[in-house]
Amino acid sequence: MWCPSVSLSVWANAWLAGLAAPDDVLDALSLWAPRHSVTAYDSVAADRTGLPWPDLTDAGAVSMLQTLRTAAGPPTGEPAMSVALPVPGDVRGLPAGTQFTLDAISAGEAITVSHQGTTAVGLVPEFAYDETDPDYDHTDDESTDHYAEPIALAWTVYSLPVVPLGEHLDLGHAEYELRAAVRSAADALGTLRAGMTSADVADPRGLVEQVLESARLHRAPDHAPERALRVLENAAHVDAIITVSSGLMPIGLQSSSEMQIANDALRPLVNVVRSARMAAVSAILQSAWRR
Repeated sequence: MWCPSVSLSVWANAWLAGLAAPDDVLDALSLWAPRHSVTAYDSVAADRTGLPWPDLTDAGAVSMLQTLRTAAGPPTGEPAMSVALPVPGDVRGLPAGTQFTLDAISAGEAITVSHQGTTAVGLVPEFAYDETDPDYDHTDDESTDHYAEPIALAWTVYSLPVVPLGEHLDLGHAEYELRAAVRSAADALGTLRAGMTSADVADPRGLVEQVLESARLHRAPDHAPERALRVLENAAHVDAIITVSSGLMPIGLQSSSEMQIANDALRPLVNVVRSARMAAVSAILQSAWRR
């Protein structure tokens, strides 16, 4: 359901709209990592946000609030920020051919903040880990698995050459598609469970619940529409099924036909989940300025 960009955007937007306190934003960020920093990627980003340049000393979480306020400018009655969840081949809402977009794809998330429709910056988060932690597994230069808790989250701010055009995402349509996705995902999970042959494989439904439990630590501002929260919850459920099924299929299913059925059912659900999440977050951002 949640990622750092969603947490920061919905709470910072609520703060800019006068519906949340600065501490609410900082509390939401603290659930991701104990320390946060923000750094300008280039001199133009520094000029648009007030971040230091050319001194690249990281500013702390409190400076993040001033950075966002400066980048957003005076309130206009509309959200100054939006969230993107890009993947290769789908970078909707992001300017093509920029380092910001490349880094956003790598992170799988980003925030854009525009100043009265004239200038914009983008933010991308990156987790930092303690490589001396025994739970940190770094096997080679191209494959890194993190099992340890992150020690910090670093946000990089990029200047954008244009203000990204917002995409209208209809929450009702997203919810309709998500309902069908929930049924397809449940059927795929049932197929996976029925095809289990190894006693060593845990119950998939129990694993789905474990994935969902961690997401329940995060909450939305009070102004968030119930429908948007419902869509986020359903999207999280489908995403958890996809995550668990993708991990268990190679060891749980012995039949290639069963594997194909499960894969065919899950593959189109990824885009449905992404679209539903973006529609729900957009509705939450908009709702802060409709009160």
